[in-house]
Amino acid sequence: MPLTTRSVSLRKPSGIFATALVAAALLLPLRNALADQAAAPALTVSLVTPAERDWPETVPASGWLKPWQEAIIASETSGLRITEILADVGSVVKKGQTLILLSQDSVQADLRKQEAAVATAKATLAKAKANADRARQLQPSGALSDEKIVEYFADEQTATASLASEKAALDSQKIKLDQTMVTAVDDGLITSRSAELGAVVSSGTELFRMVRQQRVEWQAEVSARYLSRISEGLSVDIDGPDGRIQGKVRLVGPSVDTNTSRAIVYVALPQDVHPRTGLYVTGAIELRTTPALTVPETAIVFRDGINYVFAAGEDKRVKRVRVETGRRNDGEVEIVSGIDKSARVVTSGGAFLSDNDLVKIAGEG
Repeated sequence: MPLTTRSVSLRKPSGIFATALVAAALLLPLRNALADQAAAPALTVSLVTPAERDWPETVPASGWLKPWQEAIIASETSGLRITEILADVGSVVKKGQTLILLSQDSVQADLRKQEAAVATAKATLAKAKANADRARQLQPSGALSDEKIVEYFADEQTATASLASEKAALDSQKIKLDQTMVTAVDDGLITSRSAELGAVVSSGTELFRMVRQQRVEWQAEVSARYLSRISEGLSVDIDGPDGRIQGKVRLVGPSVDTNTSRAIVYVALPQDVHPRTGLYVTGAIELRTTPALTVPETAIVFRDGINYVFAAGEDKRVKRVRVETGRRNDGEVEIVSGIDKSARVVTSGGAFLSDNDLVKIAGEG
């Protein structure tokens, strides 16, 4: 039988298979690049370990800035016209300073009339006294009847009383003349003015309102559960309209609002600090000093109503840790729970990080 040979022919790869091979060859560098990119640090960060501080325990509060005491400046006389106004809203005045002048014409006329009445009463008294002295001299001799003597004595007493009455009326007119000059009852700042030039005032009409001695206080509302721990003299830190203000507790209110269960704590401000009244501000009352574990405020990441920090491990990957915060002071915030003092916390840039990100640590190779 003749020997036959078979020829083996190699087929070329099909079109689909060839395309896959080419695509795999092209994607391999891209995969390697992505792998390298995934291993690259997401961010260069600085780390800090929590600091241990001695901070005062604080009670948060909020309330209105109000005058320590208000004084109302009013007219003490009636029926007189305002002729001159010497102060306005915002004026800083001294005790006894003239603020308003009232018309004096009718008062001075009444004063002159009363001075004449006093002079008449003095003359009447002098005549009655002379008759009484003569009656005393003649009484032993019997030259005057007892009835006449009693009459002279009575006239003397009546004239004496009449003179005293006229002098009192004169003093009253002098007081009324003084009242035509309305003066400041104390040092202070004028906060309102209702006086109008030419107006005829009545007794008791409010003309000005003033803050006594320019002293402003903070009426802070605090929860009733803190009242037993708040006492006079405690330091208070207030976020004032022009910066922080240091005050002292002056008085703890004796009652609690039944609707809000909050009480008023009256805080005295320094005498050289004069913020505008009527502003609503916040602050904190400092109680006893306690230890605090703190990190910079910039380390806190706030997401979905929760506070987090990013802590770096030995592998330079960060872990997002939920923390509970407490007091804040000078750019630092207290960490109540979540981390301990050995943690290494990212100080800033946490908003750009995700859990398990690889980071580059500043200062390390």
